[in-house]
Amino acid sequence: MAETLQSLADLKGGSPAAAEAPVHVQKLDKFGRAYATGKRKDAVARVWIKPGSGKISVNTRTIEVYFARPVLRMILQQPLVLASRAGQYDIVITVAGGGLSGQAGAVRHGISKALTYYEPDLRGVLKKAGFLTRDSRTVERKKYGRKKARRSFQFSKR
Repeated sequence: MAETLQSLADLKGGSPAAAEAPVHVQKLDKFGRAYATGKRKDAVARVWIKPGSGKISVNTRTIEVYFARPVLRMILQQPLVLASRAGQYDIVITVAGGGLSGQAGAVRHGISKALTYYEPDLRGVLKKAGFLTRDSRTVERKKYGRKKARRSFQFSKR
């Protein structure tokens, strides 16, 4: 078993490997693409990134057709603009489940993760902006004896 430590000085000189930060390496498939999965609410987005002219396709449609609202397109572009990589990658996305807003959040999460897999140096910038954190908020389930999750039926005295 391990030796017993007598003081805090013994603990300080322990293992130097624990003090080092983890090294993130590039993760690519055999086609030279980075793959990541993004999630938000009930939506799941699968994202593939490779160097290219900046073409983005969502479920075999262009981004302008699939996400018609400009706000949703802006949400998708946030990681690329923040990392100043807009127009440098071709992105192929398949997204399913949830509504358009949840799907846009899932795609943003997936693009951010895929960017860090392709360029590990961008991890600090994207993490600081909060794009690598999965937003775990989901819809609360409906309870019995209630009209919705928390709302009760209207009270009537008579």
